[in-house]
Amino acid sequence: MQSGFRAGHGCTSATLKVLNNILTAIDKKHYCAAVFIDLAKAFDSVNHHILIGRLNSLGFSNDCLAWFTNYFSDRVQCVKSEGLLSGPLAVSMGVPQGSILGPTLFSVYINEVALAAGESLIHLYADDTILYTSGPSLDTVLTTLQASFNAIQLSFRGLQLLLNTSKTKCMFFNRSLPAPTCLSNITTLDGSDLEYVDNYKYLGVWLDCKLSFQTHIKHLQSKVKSRIGFLFRNKASFTHAAKHTLVKLTILPILDFGDVIYKIASNTLLNKLDAVYHSAIRFVTKAPYTTHYCDLYALVGWPSLHTRRQTHWLHVIYKTLLGKVPPYLSSLVTIASPTCSTRSSRYISLVTPKTNSFFGRLSFQFSAANDWNELQKSLKLETLISLTSFKRQLSEQLTDYCTCT
Repeated sequence: MQSGFRAGHGCTSATLKVLNNILTAIDKKHYCAAVFIDLAKAFDSVNHHILIGRLNSLGFSNDCLAWFTNYFSDRVQCVKSEGLLSGPLAVSMGVPQGSILGPTLFSVYINEVALAAGESLIHLYADDTILYTSGPSLDTVLTTLQASFNAIQLSFRGLQLLLNTSKTKCMFFNRSLPAPTCLSNITTLDGSDLEYVDNYKYLGVWLDCKLSFQTHIKHLQSKVKSRIGFLFRNKASFTHAAKHTLVKLTILPILDFGDVIYKIASNTLLNKLDAVYHSAIRFVTKAPYTTHYCDLYALVGWPSLHTRRQTHWLHVIYKTLLGKVPPYLSSLVTIASPTCSTRSSRYISLVTPKTNSFFGRLSFQFSAANDWNELQKSLKLETLISLTSFKRQLSEQLTDYCTCT
């Protein structure tokens, strides 16, 4: 459950896993609560003696341990400002930030914290940690979460990592059940009460207590509008090719990041992103505001945001089938075994798990299987092909058709 600085892992895969568990709990009409843990200067607080001990426990040879001891020894840092250099200051703790080894060493250092989660679930992305639990009884959920949080804090203390209490928050997910009038406080070992929040930015995506992604989309709108406004104000300075490149490099990445996560938002919210996307295309093409969006896509040669999201989503599903995603995601999908020989049984299909409500159908394990099986009605793959070949075939399937009358 550590996704930081690992090949094939990322913010998106981590968030998809966490959301899957939360949505599955909500589907069962369970209460679900989480603590988003923030550490103060985590990378700078690594104790070298403890880290060497961790490497030793993992089986590193004496020569390797001596090399790492030397690597940490006699390090200094200084500040350069306006050509002036300060005197050197000895660095006796922390992993070198900006180094190749730093992130990996930090992951090794913090990894065993996950063992303290007890009955709660935990996911780490470097020093970003979410601790969450669910159950049919709210009192039991909060009691379990408090016990797990206490154990996690003790683990952090053992590693000499300091909890940033002011930035560590609680969230109660209440999309399907009525919100309780009063929630028991989750407290730190020092006796401070954690604040309950309705929104929290987790790994670059704003989560809200109702999982509507309203806050996230609002932030995306604001960010994109600001950049488009700058581009329009300076449009006379750019050639057509420059406009195309600017939007592709500064606007589209904002809309693409995490789109497979927030794609479960309502169409009303997603349509707000279409509006800023169309403004970006008008900046590139000089098309008037009366130009229909179908014509805008044709002018610039880009698909709609819906098609972009669906393309990225199906890429994730196919990577899951190829085993190119973390095991915590690939374990959520199962290739169906045909019970009888029919024409359609030759094609790869996934087992669609049973759900009790709309929320369960938003989970990764359900929507991945359901959307893949829908795609297979036209794709008809009998064996797994390369990712490149799949992307090529998919691009032929997902095409925006003009519905203008």
